[in-house]
Amino acid sequence: MNENTKKDKLSETTQNSESVASRQIVVHAQYIKDLSFESPNAPEILMESPNQPDVEIMVNVGAQPLGDAQFEVLLNVGAKAKTDDKALFLVDLTYAGIVSCPGSPAEDVNPTVMIEAPRLLFPFARAIVSDITRDGGFMPLNIQPVDFVAVYQHNLAKQKEAALETKQ
Repeated sequence: MNENTKKDKLSETTQNSESVASRQIVVHAQYIKDLSFESPNAPEILMESPNQPDVEIMVNVGAQPLGDAQFEVLLNVGAKAKTDDKALFLVDLTYAGIVSCPGSPAEDVNPTVMIEAPRLLFPFARAIVSDITRDGGFMPLNIQPVDFVAVYQHNLAKQKEAALETKQ
């Protein structure tokens, strides 16, 4: 490697580091905004020999500005478990955080708030869902990690479709 190539690589690495450093997120607070757990067929369902349940998990993200460059990020996690057409449990959690993105360019704020903030909040929401299903008398529900980039892209696509339908 010649000297110019080394300098170019060093310059590129420095620019990438500065870019990442300028995109930061600060979590000012996090909290349970809403939590619901139902076991509509208890105690009968708990007395039967357990079958492998079908579990449906839903994850969605929303955000709203709070002023002063802060946002409330809402991470919605829902789970429904049933076996033999009987509901075992239903969980609905809205876990929220107040975040800001100091020093971030305006075009990076939305993806940072909608991808990185939920990524930081998710482990806490996941633990709450696990604990509440265990405390409800069932095996703890351990939700697999979520690709928040895919969730963000899906939500953008839905917004574009809705905007197109509104124009027609």
